[in-house]
Amino acid sequence: MTMRKYHIIIAGLIVLCDRMTKWLVSQKITLHDSVDVIPGVFRLTHVQNQGAAFGLFSDSTSEWKVAMLIMFSIAALAVVSALLWKNGNAMNATAIALSLVFGGALGNLWDRVMSGRVIDFLDFYVGSHHWPAFNIADSAIVVGALLLLSEIFLAPQEEKVVSQ
Repeated sequence: MTMRKYHIIIAGLIVLCDRMTKWLVSQKITLHDSVDVIPGVFRLTHVQNQGAAFGLFSDSTSEWKVAMLIMFSIAALAVVSALLWKNGNAMNATAIALSLVFGGALGNLWDRVMSGRVIDFLDFYVGSHHWPAFNIADSAIVVGALLLLSEIFLAPQEEKVVSQ
């Protein structure tokens, strides 16, 4: 039995949660307004990011910016798809991580294709220290990437046999 359907379900749930939360924020919170959730730490803030993750390149005036971000997303989706296809019969941390990255990339790609920008709303801060706003798709990508890194760096290494 193939595990690919579970990979699709995980990615689909990420896209669904991402779309639903972005829609709710766009309907309930006026652009650039905030709702305090945990005062001094966390609020929901409706912002629209025209750049990459965490606002990277948002100040760029290049007419190619959106097209380049869309092409980069499509290339990333192709690579992740190939890796998921290769590991199609496995349900392990790597497959889950790739499914999270796939769902997150697809969620943000949806926004870029439809409007040229991504809705961000999760806003964490402490005093004057402020993390750039992000969304569910960004969270899935980061969690997936951290899982992949943990697999690479923390997985038990096979003992090397030294021949004499």
